[in-house]
Amino acid sequence: QVQLAESGGGLVQPGGSLRLSCAASRSIFSIDAMAWYRQAPGKQRELVATIASGGMTNYADSAKGRFTISRDNAKNTVNLQMDSLKPEDTAVYYCYARINFVNYWGQGTQVTVSS
Repeated sequence: QVQLAESGGGLVQPGGSLRLSCAASRSIFSIDAMAWYRQAPGKQRELVATIASGGMTNYADSAKGRFTISRDNAKNTVNLQMDSLKPEDTAVYYCYARINFVNYWGQGTQVTVSS
């Protein structure tokens, strides 16, 4: 099992940056998949970026070139650096982990991109 706690959300102007962090309650060294998802009002939750235990990353087309996912095994955190933010990036962002085929979610952090 693991508990996930996101932080770093907030209000930012278009073109700005935010760094989200997900703190895990246990070591993430062996967690085979961790990711960030987001859900905008009235829309389904969608994948933003994934990072495997070996460090391989994958991004949604909407995130490529603007977002960077990383993991710090020493601190048990997974981070999402978001640059060049757009209003359409506004959503609740969720941290995700899969352990032994069981899905775990954080409570989410709100990101609002608006002038």
